[in-house]
Amino acid sequence: MGIQIAPSILSADFARLADEAAAVSNADWLHVDVMDNHFVPNLTIGQPVVEALAKATDTPLDCHLMIEDPDRWAPGYVEAGASSVTFHVEACKAPIRTAREIRAKGARAAMALKPATPIEPYEDLLSELDMILIMTVEPGFGGQKFLDVCIPKIRRTRQLLDKHGLDLWIEIDGGVSADTIERCADAGADVFVAGSAVYAAADDPNTMIDQLRGLAEQAAGR
Repeated sequence: MGIQIAPSILSADFARLADEAAAVSNADWLHVDVMDNHFVPNLTIGQPVVEALAKATDTPLDCHLMIEDPDRWAPGYVEAGASSVTFHVEACKAPIRTAREIRAKGARAAMALKPATPIEPYEDLLSELDMILIMTVEPGFGGQKFLDVCIPKIRRTRQLLDKHGLDLWIEIDGGVSADTIERCADAGADVFVAGSAVYAAADDPNTMIDQLRGLAEQAAGR
């Protein structure tokens, strides 16, 4: 699997989501941040918007649920059109069951970790997943500064996957830019959520996507 770039629509113009999705046609995924103002102190969108967006773009949707009770809500996002659904392990009561339900409905299942949440306690769950999302900022708001303290966790996660021979993706979310993406790729990440860096690009968002992909590929030796 190659390096993948997932622009976050959290940094897009919500009044023009279809146009904003079309503006990043070089993207591998569209990253959709779902926040409920309970698990995180922000409120964004829900299933109806995901369903509408899925009909408006051919780019697969990568839904990141920053919500309470993801066990209840996660399967519905697959039904709404998400190709990948990520739940936070800190909010999930039955992560294995939830991951299996997501997969059974036809989407990739992913588990997210806040910056202070270690990967090691969840080693036995890895085989139930398709991706690990490592937050490199505190979840809830875009435009935050990348937390270098998370780099060792990326490396440890890659080592655990290699140890078990698992072909999972490692996704990084938070503060990803041309200044930070190489460190993450060198540590073992291969999917990168970039919001502000892409949608605030002075020239063309697609040019920034290509630049980020190139930097990550070079750092990863691909």
